[in-house]
Amino acid sequence: MLGTMSRLWQTVRPIRIRLFLGLLSAMTASIVALMIPQVLEFIVNRLGSDATAITIWTGGAIVLGLGIVEATLIWLRRTFAVAPSTTVEKQIRVSFYEKVQHLPVTFHDGWGSGQLLSRMMSDINQIRRWIAFGMIMAVTNAVTIIVGMTLLIRSSAVLALIFFVAAVPVTVIAYRFNRSFSVLSRLSQDQNGDLATTIEQSVQGIRVLKAFGRGPTALQGFTEQAEELRRTEVRKATAIARFDMFMFMLPEAALGVALLVGLHLTASGNITTGQLASYFATATLVVGPVRMLGMLLGQAVNASTALDRHYEVMDTENTIVSPADPVPVDPAAATGAVYLSDVHFRYADAPDHVGDVLDGVDLDIRPGETMALVGVTGSGKSTLLQLVPRLYDIDSGTIMIDGVDIRDMDLATLRTLTAVAFEDATLFSDSVRDNVLLGADPALSAQEAEDLLHLALRTADATYAYELPDGVDTRIGEEGMSLSGGQRQRLALARAIAAKPAVLLLDDPLSALDTKTEETVTARLREVLE
Repeated sequence: MLGTMSRLWQTVRPIRIRLFLGLLSAMTASIVALMIPQVLEFIVNRLGSDATAITIWTGGAIVLGLGIVEATLIWLRRTFAVAPSTTVEKQIRVSFYEKVQHLPVTFHDGWGSGQLLSRMMSDINQIRRWIAFGMIMAVTNAVTIIVGMTLLIRSSAVLALIFFVAAVPVTVIAYRFNRSFSVLSRLSQDQNGDLATTIEQSVQGIRVLKAFGRGPTALQGFTEQAEELRRTEVRKATAIARFDMFMFMLPEAALGVALLVGLHLTASGNITTGQLASYFATATLVVGPVRMLGMLLGQAVNASTALDRHYEVMDTENTIVSPADPVPVDPAAATGAVYLSDVHFRYADAPDHVGDVLDGVDLDIRPGETMALVGVTGSGKSTLLQLVPRLYDIDSGTIMIDGVDIRDMDLATLRTLTAVAFEDATLFSDSVRDNVLLGADPALSAQEAEDLLHLALRTADATYAYELPDGVDTRIGEEGMSLSGGQRQRLALARAIAAKPAVLLLDDPLSALDTKTEETVTARLREVLE
C-alpha cells in the first residue's frame, strides 16, 4: 500500500505548498488541543492550595483562547486542503480521460466501459477524499498520538505504560485488518465496475431487450450482480465494525485500568490530583485518533485500491504512437495513393489454432481510384480498413500512403489524411452540425464551415437534417437513437465526407438504406470523389 501511495506524490506536487500548510494547520491544532490538559493540571493543582479568582479566571481564559486558536486552525486546514484537492481530482480525471483517448482500440476491446467509468468517477473520488481528509488526518492523528504519549509519560510513566501495553494488540489487529480489508476493497470496486458495465449495456440495448421481451432476464442478472456487491459491502462493513469494536474496547479498558491505578497513585501521594486530571484529559485526546483508526485505515485501503486500479490504466503502454522523427507530410498536397504489401494481421485474443485474419494482402490503389472489397462475412474487410488509419497496427508487411509508410507518419497527420464511415454509425449527443463537422478543419471560417456542412449533407442525402425541429442545430440524443438507422448512417457518411480526406474508407456505410437512396448517395459520392 505504501508503494502505491508514494506514487500519489507526483500528482499532488502542484498543490504541495497548500497541502503542507493544511498539514501544518492540522498538526498545530492537534498540539494546541494537547496544551489544554496542561493548563487544566495547573488549575487543579492550584485549587487545593493558594488558588485565587484571578488564577482560575486566567486559566479559564487561556483554555478559551486555546480553543479559539484550535478552531481557527481547523478552519485553515479545511481551507488549505479541500479546494486544492478538487483541483487535483480534476487533473487526475482529465489525465485519465486523455490516456483512455490515446490508448489503442485493442485496449478498449478487452475492457468493459463500466470498468473505465468507475475508475474515472468513483475511484478518483476515493483518491480525492484521501488527499483532502484521510491523508491529513492520518498525519495529524500520528502527531497527536506521539505527542500525547510523551505528555502521558510526563504525567505518569506508570500510567503511560498501561497505554503502551494496550498499543500492542491494537497494532496486531490493525495489521490483520489492513490485509483482509484490502482484498474486500478491491473486490468491491471491481464489482462496482462490472455493475456499471451492465447498466450501460442495458441502457444502450434497451430497444433489443424490450423487442425480445428479455427485460426480466436482464433484471435477474442485474439483481444477482447487485446482490454480490451488497454481500461484499456487508463483509466490508462487518470487518470495519469488528475492528472498531477493538479500537473502542482496548483504549476504554486501558482507561479503566489507568483510573484504578491512578487513584491509588494519587492517594499514596506519588502523583498530584492535577497530574491525574491532566493524564485523563490528555488520554481522552489520544483515544480519539485511536478510535478513528478503523475509518482512516478503511479510507486508506480504499484509496490505495483506487490508485492501483487507476494506474492499471495509466501504466498501460500505448503501442500505437507517432514515431520520434516522423516523415513530414503535407495533407493539402496528398493524392491518396494507397499501397499494401504482404500485410499480415491477427487479433491479440485470437486462439493459436486460428490463422491470420489478413494473410499476405497486397493492394495498389492509385490516386482518384475507387476499390471495392468483396468477401464472405468475417473475411477481414472491415479489419483491413481499420489498419489504414492505424486503429490497429499490422503484424508484418507495409501500408503506404503516397509512398510513405503510415508507421513513419505523425499519427495526427495520418488521421487527417484518412476518414472512415463505419457500418455501425456512432453519433454523439450533440447537434447535427457538430456531429458532421467533427473531423473538419477547425480553421475554417463560419461561412466555409456552413458550405462544407451543406455539401456533406447533400452528398450523403442527409438534407432531412434541415427539417428537424431546430434544423442542423437539433441535438440528436445519445447515440443518435432519435434517428432511424438509415438517417444515422447518412450522417456518419456526411461526417467522413466533411473531413475532406485524401483517403475515404467506407465500411458498408449504406447497408441500412433502401436501394433508391443508396443509388442517389452513390452517384453524389462519385461526383464529389471525382
